[in-house]
Amino acid sequence: MSLITIQNDALTVVISTQGAEMQSVREADGTERLWQGDPAYWTGRAPIMFPVCGGLKEDRYLLDGVSYPMTKHGFAKLKEWAVETAEKDRAVFLLTEQHPGFPFRYELRAAYQLQGASIVITYSVRSLDSRTFWCSVGSHEAWMTPGGLENYTVEFAVPETLAVSELVGNLIKREPVIMAENAKELPMKTEYFAVDALVFPSLKSRSVTLKNSLNDKRIRVDYEGMDVLMLWTKPGAGYLCIEPWCNAPDYVDTDMDITHKPGMICLQPGETVERTHRVSFEG
Repeated sequence: MSLITIQNDALTVVISTQGAEMQSVREADGTERLWQGDPAYWTGRAPIMFPVCGGLKEDRYLLDGVSYPMTKHGFAKLKEWAVETAEKDRAVFLLTEQHPGFPFRYELRAAYQLQGASIVITYSVRSLDSRTFWCSVGSHEAWMTPGGLENYTVEFAVPETLAVSELVGNLIKREPVIMAENAKELPMKTEYFAVDALVFPSLKSRSVTLKNSLNDKRIRVDYEGMDVLMLWTKPGAGYLCIEPWCNAPDYVDTDMDITHKPGMICLQPGETVERTHRVSFEG
């Protein structure tokens, strides 16, 4: 494992080759914005999810009648990535390692580009295989919430019917629960995370902003091209994960066929797909 640092006048970002995971995001004044992985709560910081986000029923899926094992959030976060590019304000990491649950030839890249006080993160998947396969990508970035979670509000780009999918273990129920109607903001409450996470499978917004009532510091996440948004923390911890995903966890009554799973990306031989999200630090 090694660490790669990119920086500009506004941000210094440190990324590990283990999982191509961000380890630190510091502003010019030295303020750390990324959760630092306190093992008392959660050792992660910003893992990348591939080839699936969330949980699968029985930790496996079916493709062409064959059962493939795959644990929650996939395997990319556990692997050592190659450094393909390391420039002053940009780094690109490459993963090609196969897995018993994903025995396809592929190239997965994670590119980090600094643009002012923003990090533009692009996931690129290229098929090198002769077979069609399905995959997904997503982020799991944890942002510090100094002063306590309940001093924070998540603001949506447009007014929303906040329909959340109820979690049953790692799976979700089909019938959503309505938290609020015509809501532009959702004040954070620790009780929301007593079970696990808030799963929003059908928001209109493709941008959310984490606002701190104690100061003017904000974190905006733009995620055009990703249809699912997760919010998650461990009660008592000092972070909130804002997680754009391509797919949601499996439904409790799934037939386990990966081709039927909403949000999965179908890749034909030789095809490349990209998904990008931007994290901006304001105030």
